[in-house]
Amino acid sequence: MQARRDAPGFFVMLGGEMVSVVKTVKNTDRMRQIGTVLARHGFGQILSRIDLRSLVPGLSPSDTPKKTFAVRLREAAQELGPSFVKLGQIASTRSDLLPPDVVAELVKLQDEVPPMDAEALEGVLGETFGEDEGDLFAEFDRTPMASASIGQVHRARLRRDDGSEVDVVVKVQRPGIRATIERDLDLLYMLARLVDKHIPESRIYAPVGLVTEFDRAITSELDYGLEADNAERFARFFAGDGTVRFPHIYREASGKRVLAMERFVGRKVAAAAAEGDGETIARNALLVIAKMVFEHGFFHADPHPGNIIVLGPAGNPVIGLIDLGLVGRLSPEMRDRAVGLMLAAVSGDTDAVADALLELGKPRGRVDTDAFRAEVAVLSEKYLGRPLAEVEMSGLIRDLVQGAIKYEIDMPVEMLMVGKALMTVEGIGKAIYPELDIYGELRPYFTNLLRRRYSPERVGRDLLRGALRLRAGAEKLPGQITDILEDLRSGRLSVQTRDEALARSSDRLGRRLFAAVVSAALLGSGTALLVAGVHGALAVGLLIAALVVVGIHLAGDARRGP
Repeated sequence: MQARRDAPGFFVMLGGEMVSVVKTVKNTDRMRQIGTVLARHGFGQILSRIDLRSLVPGLSPSDTPKKTFAVRLREAAQELGPSFVKLGQIASTRSDLLPPDVVAELVKLQDEVPPMDAEALEGVLGETFGEDEGDLFAEFDRTPMASASIGQVHRARLRRDDGSEVDVVVKVQRPGIRATIERDLDLLYMLARLVDKHIPESRIYAPVGLVTEFDRAITSELDYGLEADNAERFARFFAGDGTVRFPHIYREASGKRVLAMERFVGRKVAAAAAEGDGETIARNALLVIAKMVFEHGFFHADPHPGNIIVLGPAGNPVIGLIDLGLVGRLSPEMRDRAVGLMLAAVSGDTDAVADALLELGKPRGRVDTDAFRAEVAVLSEKYLGRPLAEVEMSGLIRDLVQGAIKYEIDMPVEMLMVGKALMTVEGIGKAIYPELDIYGELRPYFTNLLRRRYSPERVGRDLLRGALRLRAGAEKLPGQITDILEDLRSGRLSVQTRDEALARSSDRLGRRLFAAVVSAALLGSGTALLVAGVHGALAVGLLIAALVVVGIHLAGDARRGP
C-alpha cells in the first residue's frame, strides 16, 4: 500500500509553504486540536520546528516537561483518540526503530471508549439487515460484551436454514469511524512528512513508513469481509489439527459493517494455566505460530492473550484464535530465508546468523561484512552462550534487528511482524510455563523443515521451475538480440548515462560563461566611452553594472555551494 498523496480540498499557509490539508473546515479544527494536545503534553518545540506553531496561540516551546518523553507520548496518543491509539499500538511493535522506554509505554495504550448509543446501533443493524433481523436472529443482546474504537461485540443466537439455532458473536462497526480514521490518516501523513522534512534526526524512525504501516493495518481492521476471508483461510490450513481452532463465519448474517461468527466459550489463558494446562498451551501455541509463519506464510500478526480463548476441558486444551483482521504474509523465498535464520540461531552458528540477516534485509549501501559478522557474534554470545531454556528469543531477535539497522540494513516489515508474533507467543508461554525451552521445542521442528526443504521432491521441483524459467528466457533471447542489432543498424540505439556531479558542473560553467560575457560587454562598452571622452555618466554606470553582475554571480555561487 502506498502512502496517501495530498488530500484534496482547500489549502492553508503553514510556515511559508502551501500544504494540502483537509476537505472541510472541521478538519482544520481537528488539526488545531491535535496541535493543542501535543503542546499541552510538552511537544511545543516539535510544532515550532515543523512550522505549525500558529495552530496553538501563546505556545511556549521552551517549557521543560516534568514527565519523560515516552510517558508524554503515550498520554498524548490516548487523549487524541482511536486513530492515534491504534498508531501507538502498531508503533509499539517496532522495537527495531523505537527506544525500549517508548515501546514499553506504547504497549500500555488501550481502547477506552464507551459503547455506541442505542440509536447508532439500530442504524447499523437496520442498514445491514433491514426487516430481516428478526428472521436471522432468535436473540440479539443489545448490551455489548466488549467495546473498542473500531466497533463492539454482541452476543446473539442465529437461526439456521435447517431450523437449528447457534450461539454467535456479532461485531458491529461504529458509524462514521471509517471517515474519522481516513481524515486522521490524511493529517498523520502530513505531519509525518513535515517531521521528516524539518527534523532530520527523526528519519531513523521512518515517520512516513510508520504511518504507512498503520494505514495498512487499520484498513485491514475496517474491512470485516477481509477478516472473514482470513478466518476461513486459517481454518483450511489447520483442518484436522486438534490443537487450534478458528471461528466459523456466518456469511448470511454478515455485511460490510457487521460480522457474525461462531462464539467461542472457554477460558482465558491464565485461568487455563492455573488448572494445570500451562505446559500444553505454551508448547501448542509455539508450534501453531511456527506452522503459520514457516509453513503457510500466513500468520496471526497480533496473538496477544486477549485474542486467545482456551477451549476444551482441562487436560485437553484447544487454542481458539480470534480477531483475525491483522495478518502477516511471507513469500516462499522469504520463508526459506527466515527458516535459515532460525536454524542458524538454534545451532549457535553466528556467521550463518549474519549471512541470513544479510539475505533477509536490504542494505542501503556497501556493508562491511567482517564488522557486521563481529557485531552479530557479540550480540549472539549474550544469548546463545547460555542454556537453551534460559535464552530469550525476543531479546535475541530485537538485538539482531537493531544490529542490522546499525549497519543500515533495512529489514522487511513482514519479518518484523514475524518477530513481534514470536515474541508475543514467547511471552505468553514463559508466563504460564516458565520452564518453556523455546529452542528445544523448535529445534526438531526446524530440522524437519530443513529435511523437507532438501527432499528429492522439493529439490526436483525447484530444479524443474528453474529449468522452465531458463527455457523461457532462452526462447526470448534470439528475438531480443535481433531487436538490439536492428536498433544499432538503424541508428536508434542510444546509451544514456547520468552523472549528477557533471550536471552541476555544466550548470555552473554555463552561469559563469553568461556572467563573463555580460560583464565583459558592460566593461568594454564603459571603457570605450571613457576613452572616447563622451557620455561619462553612462560609462561609469556601465562599469558599475559590470561589477554588480560579477558580484551577483559570486554571491549566487556561494549560496548554491560546490
